[in-house]
Amino acid sequence: MLKRLFDLIFSLSLLVVSSPLLLIIGVVNIITSGLPVFFFQDRVGLNGRSFKIIKFRTMVNGAEKSGTGLDSFSGDPRVTKFGQFLRASSLDELPQLINILKGDMSFVGPRPPVTYSPFKYDEYPEYAKKRFDVKPGVTGLAQINGRNELTWEEKWKFDLEYLEKRSFFFDLKIILKTAVKVIKNEGAHDLEKNK
Repeated sequence: MLKRLFDLIFSLSLLVVSSPLLLIIGVVNIITSGLPVFFFQDRVGLNGRSFKIIKFRTMVNGAEKSGTGLDSFSGDPRVTKFGQFLRASSLDELPQLINILKGDMSFVGPRPPVTYSPFKYDEYPEYAKKRFDVKPGVTGLAQINGRNELTWEEKWKFDLEYLEKRSFFFDLKIILKTAVKVIKNEGAHDLEKNK
């Protein structure tokens, strides 16, 4: 209850406070790369239920069907110039405040994977499927320990560790460490698979 109350109060507060910034980002996105402003993608959430995650679009349209698909890397030509800035600053994640307000996500929890990668929900190993016992988060233990530079197995290990240690104060600790990671711009891209 405390976690949900925290999510509701702070997601609504941040949406109100950041609304001018959200508007500016939307306008600049339209001017620099056209529509759509937002990127919607089906992700796996609590108990395996899918939902649409909301982000600012940072790549050219149809990027998932070209190049390295879901995997991005530093210098990826599919990422727009403004998109590079949004990713580096993690401002592309701001619209997920709406997901938190709706109850699809929390501020802290395992990151929600897409519905078909690395597996469909029913195909996950039983131990890894436990990560879906809690709401997915904008950030999590894996994000402060390597983010996209981790393998899936390494991410699952941190996700399961989070399930064991989770508490309100542990969440606050992760949020603070996330802020440091964002400032340092660490782990913002996947490793380039073709090297």
